[in-house]
Amino acid sequence: AVVSTQSTGITNNLRMLLLGVLSVLVTLGNAVVKDATKPNIVIMYMDDMGWGDIGANGNWAKETPNIDRMASEGMLFPRFYSAAPICSPSRASLMTGRLPIRNGFYTTNRHGVNAYTPQTIVGGISATEYLMPQLLKEAGYKSKVIGKWHLGHRPDYLPLNRGFDEFFGSPNCHFGPYDDVKTPNAPVYKDDRMLGRYYTNYTISKGLSNLTQTFIKEGTDFIETQAKAGNPFLLYWTPDANHQPAYASEMFWGKSRRETRYGDSVMEVDYGVGVILAKLQELNIDQNTLVFFSSDNGAEGIAGKNGGSNGPLLCGKQTTFEGGMREPGIAWWPGTIKPGVVTPQLGTTMDIMVTAVGLAGLQLPSDRVYDGIDLFPVLSGKVESIERPVWYYRGNELFAVRVGQYKAHLWTWSHEHYNFCPGEYVKDVTTPDQVNRTTDHIVFNLDNDPGEKYTLVKGARYKAAMALINPYLQRHRETMVKGEPSLNYCDRMVMNWAPHGCEEINYCLQGPTESSIKLCGWDH
Repeated sequence: AVVSTQSTGITNNLRMLLLGVLSVLVTLGNAVVKDATKPNIVIMYMDDMGWGDIGANGNWAKETPNIDRMASEGMLFPRFYSAAPICSPSRASLMTGRLPIRNGFYTTNRHGVNAYTPQTIVGGISATEYLMPQLLKEAGYKSKVIGKWHLGHRPDYLPLNRGFDEFFGSPNCHFGPYDDVKTPNAPVYKDDRMLGRYYTNYTISKGLSNLTQTFIKEGTDFIETQAKAGNPFLLYWTPDANHQPAYASEMFWGKSRRETRYGDSVMEVDYGVGVILAKLQELNIDQNTLVFFSSDNGAEGIAGKNGGSNGPLLCGKQTTFEGGMREPGIAWWPGTIKPGVVTPQLGTTMDIMVTAVGLAGLQLPSDRVYDGIDLFPVLSGKVESIERPVWYYRGNELFAVRVGQYKAHLWTWSHEHYNFCPGEYVKDVTTPDQVNRTTDHIVFNLDNDPGEKYTLVKGARYKAAMALINPYLQRHRETMVKGEPSLNYCDRMVMNWAPHGCEEINYCLQGPTESSIKLCGWDH
C-alpha cells in the first residue's frame, strides 16, 4: 500500500510536471510562430545621395550593382520623396512618420529657411514624439542605429534615450578637421559612451577613411546576433560617406568612373548594401526581412562635379524642386515583394515608419496625425497604388504639394546667395528671391515633365490639376497643428566638449563656461 501510494504520488507529480512543460512549450511555440510573423526591418538611409546616383534610375556610371540588384529583385519607386530637402528634418520625419512642421524639426527664425543640427544646436527631437524603435520595442524588436544620427547631440536626444538599444556612430556630421580648441571634433559613440572623435581617433584624411567598412561590420554583426537570438530587429544603417567632404577606404579609392571621391563613396556604400543583403541570405532570414533603401535629401548641387546626380530633376538639396526631395526608393523582401516591379505609387520616407509599425502588429498612437501611409498593400501586390498627397516643406512654410502626376508650387525660391541650381534656370520658377504663389499657383505635370521646365497654361488641364490638389490642400491647412520648433536656438556652450565617456579615454575638452544662447543664424 505504501509503495502504491508513493507510485501514485510520483505519477501525479510527473503528470503535473509534463502538463506544465507542455504548456510552456506550447506558449514558446506560439511565441516563436508569432515572432516569425514579425518581419525584421532594415533601413538603408544614404546621405546626400541623389535620385540619379543609382543605375536603376539611369546613372551612366553603372557603379551601384547591389542597389540595382535590390531593384531588380524587389520594387523600385521612381516617385519616392523625403520629407525635407535637408538632412536633420528628413531624418526626424523618417523616425516619426510625421512632417517636420508637426514633429518640431524646423525653425521660425526666418521664413522658409532650412535648419539642421550643428554642434551649437540647443534642441533636438522632441520628447513628445514617438520614434520608430520606441514603438517597435512594444512588439519585442531589438534595434540599432549605425552612422549619422543628427537628431540632437545632447544626452536627452541621443539614440539610447529615444528607443534604440544600440548605437554606433556620431550624433553629428563629419565636418572638420577642427582644432579641438575653438571647435571640438564630433564624437563617435558606442551606445551611450564616446569612443573617440572624427579625424583624431577615427581618421578621415583627404577623403580616405575606413569608417564605411566599420559601419558595414557593425551592421552584419548586429544582424547575426539578433538572428541567432531569434529576435525581430530594426537596423537603421545610415553611413554618411556621401556627404561632403566625401570619403572612401583604400578598397574604393580612385575606383569610380566619375573620377571623384563622391563616386568612390557611392561605390563603397553600394558594396555595403551587398554585404548586408548577403548576410540576410546567409542566415536564411531574407524572406522575413523588409529592406528599404533611400536617401535623406537630394544631391548637393552646390558641390558641383564633386557631388551627386539628381538625373533629369530640377535643382538639388536645400530646394523644394524635384531634385531636392525626390530620392532613390527601393523595397526588397524576397517571397513577399514580386521581383522587378516598377511601381507608380507616390511614396515618402515617412511611410517606412508607418509600414513597419503595421507589420509588427501594432497600432499607431491615436492622439496625433501621421503623414506616412502603410505601403504593405502596394508592396504585397494587393493594390497597384494608393492616392495620397506629397508635401514639400522648406522650414516653416509649405512650398509645394503633389497629388497624382500634378505638382503645384505655392512658393518658389532657389536662393539669393547660394547656387542651389547650378546651370539651371526656369523663368519664374528658379527665382533667387522668395515668391509667393499661394493665389497664383505654378503647376507642372511631373509624369511628362519631371524636370519642371514647362508650366501648365491656365486652361482645362490646369483646372483639372487644381481640382485634384485643392481638397487635400484645404484639409491640410485646416487640420495642421504645428509642433514647437526645436531648431531656433544655438549656443557654443552645448557643443561636444565633454560627451559622456570622454573621461575614460582622457579626451574631454574645455569649452565656454558661460552660455551665449542666441537665435541660430540660418541663411539657407
